[in-house]
Amino acid sequence: MNNSGFYLDFERDLVELEKKIDDLKSQAKTNGLNLDEDVRKLKAQAAKKRRELYADLSPWQRVQIARHPHRPYALDYVERMLSDFTELHGDRLFADDASIIGGPARLDDTSVMVIGIQSGRNLEERQKRNFGMPHPEGYRKARRLMQMAAKFKLPILTLVDTSGAYPGIEAEERGQAEAIARNLYEMSHLPVPIVVAIIGQAFSGGAIGITVGDRILMLEHACYSVIVPESCSTILFKVRERREEAAEALKLTAKDLKQQGIIDRIASEPLGGAHHDWDAAAAVLKRHVQDALAELQRLTPEELVAQRQDKFAAMARFEG
Repeated sequence: MNNSGFYLDFERDLVELEKKIDDLKSQAKTNGLNLDEDVRKLKAQAAKKRRELYADLSPWQRVQIARHPHRPYALDYVERMLSDFTELHGDRLFADDASIIGGPARLDDTSVMVIGIQSGRNLEERQKRNFGMPHPEGYRKARRLMQMAAKFKLPILTLVDTSGAYPGIEAEERGQAEAIARNLYEMSHLPVPIVVAIIGQAFSGGAIGITVGDRILMLEHACYSVIVPESCSTILFKVRERREEAAEALKLTAKDLKQQGIIDRIASEPLGGAHHDWDAAAAVLKRHVQDALAELQRLTPEELVAQRQDKFAAMARFEG
């Protein structure tokens, strides 16, 4: 289990086993007893329980993992995957939005422009980052950095993790919908490779605003949908409590989205979720990003744009 002291509801049985292991270790140390065999047996039980639990997760359970407060955020992946990151600020129109981070960096020997949605781990940081919900100036900053990447022929990497764009009246007054729509248009025409990595929850237009790419990668326990399950439940069933049913209907898991052709690759996570081992999660994602860029850098700018537009045009086709 993670060492954060925070556990999800469905992990209760596993938590009890871990507590028993800690109690036995404490007894052995306090009383000078040899309880190694008992500890070994309980560890084996816990390992088996963990494998069984995470082999058959429901969509709602994956949403819970994607929202885990100790899951790595965009800057945690930047720190582990990239070097020489220089953060750039401001949209040159209104203000700097700290929920969107971005700037040039190095992916081993490749220069890239990285852009991510960043949340916070304590109240002060969450307020600074607006709880990972970008304002219009955040999307405009992202677009400015993407245009800069196109000018200098840098591949773009986006790291997506948000419950949605900020829904406040001031965001609407400053053109929230236009800012997101403009990003969709611009990203569909940029003549450089774009790799998107969905690293946590990716909901609503807030996620889509930086998710138009040539390759869309998704971590195993991430989720991606047009709406959060709670809001979907409220709209469809008039109550928030049917969120598990809504999550099932939304088909928001990586496996569902891969089958539908919405995403291209699933990056595996450490057993129990990325919050158990940030370094391992980042190493796997980095390999997928490198593979995707290696494929895309063989294409001409014209081929990139044409294939990207065809990719999104082919989505959501239904036969009667």
